[in-house]
Amino acid sequence: QVQLVESGGGLVQAGGSLRLSCAASGIVFSSKDMGWYRQAPGKQRELVAGITRGGSTNYADSVKGRFTISRDNAKKTVYLQMSSLKPEDTAVYYCHAEGSRYWGQGTQVTVSS
Repeated sequence: QVQLVESGGGLVQAGGSLRLSCAASGIVFSSKDMGWYRQAPGKQRELVAGITRGGSTNYADSVKGRFTISRDNAKKTVYLQMSSLKPEDTAVYYCHAEGSRYWGQGTQVTVSS
């Protein structure tokens, strides 16, 4: 059974930081490209950051320079370090194994002004 379990969300003031984690099980994690997505109320889900199985990364323009995606294959975990948070970063954040149907349940991030 495949599971992706996010954690680390919460309420933070603008300018603050959070680190999200996504622990995977039931998949060969090291062979998967992974992504963090977010969905704000009334908006479509969008890619925030991705990391390939080889460690190459890509970011949405809106988060470049503020967010960092990383992975630990030994722990089967992908991380999203978020800094200089803005109210417009408020959303439910999901991790996803790219090319698969597997998504996490999401973790809420709320940034107050």
